[in-house]
Amino acid sequence: MTCSYQCSNEVKEMCCVAKGARHDPAPIPEEGKWVKSKEIKDISGLTHGVGACAPQQGTCKLTLNVKDGVIREALVETIGCSGMTHSAAMAAEVLPGKTILEALNTDLVCDAINVAMRELFLQIVYGRTQSAFSDNGLPVGAGLEDLGKGLRSQVGTMYSTEPKGVRYLEMAEGYVLAEGLDENGEVIGYKTVNLGKMMEAIKKGTDPKEAFEQNVATKGRFNEAAKVIDPRKE
Repeated sequence: MTCSYQCSNEVKEMCCVAKGARHDPAPIPEEGKWVKSKEIKDISGLTHGVGACAPQQGTCKLTLNVKDGVIREALVETIGCSGMTHSAAMAAEVLPGKTILEALNTDLVCDAINVAMRELFLQIVYGRTQSAFSDNGLPVGAGLEDLGKGLRSQVGTMYSTEPKGVRYLEMAEGYVLAEGLDENGEVIGYKTVNLGKMMEAIKKGTDPKEAFEQNVATKGRFNEAAKVIDPRKE
């Protein structure tokens, strides 16, 4: 048997020993099927990856929907660094249409996005995807379901100090307008406005004041509060 690639003289002089075992790759779950993946085109699924930049100043959550090894949908969410939003804009434009191997070896501008891509690659090639057991996988557009109405990222922002306690600034329900405190000064609820829904209503012609009022909600025992504070000022 001759080598089709370069071999050392020591190897050339060796006799051939037949390979008896045919140990195929372990099958992984992909979109409702068990697949023995051998090439990039064998990989399909929707999943997430997260990563942080080197100084740990910001982080990225990356969601990709891969079909036959090619990225068909990308959702890039970043937090903590203003420059990362521009990096995310470029990455979102670059990723669709690339194979996952191409994407892994592409500079996605920001360390956090590159790390998220690496972690996502590891998950998806090992079959650890959100759509592993979903027949035919998830359609392109499924990534938007992570955002909910108004298509805004689910971000929680809280701030606290030892002498002054905690301030809720942003919840999944929206921008926090007020915190409700009981007689002991402990938080028992909060009031929010859903900015995504409010902006949708305004774009449809609703008066801004009315749109604001329609999308204000309270959580917990806010209505029983002994004191209400503005978490950004008081």
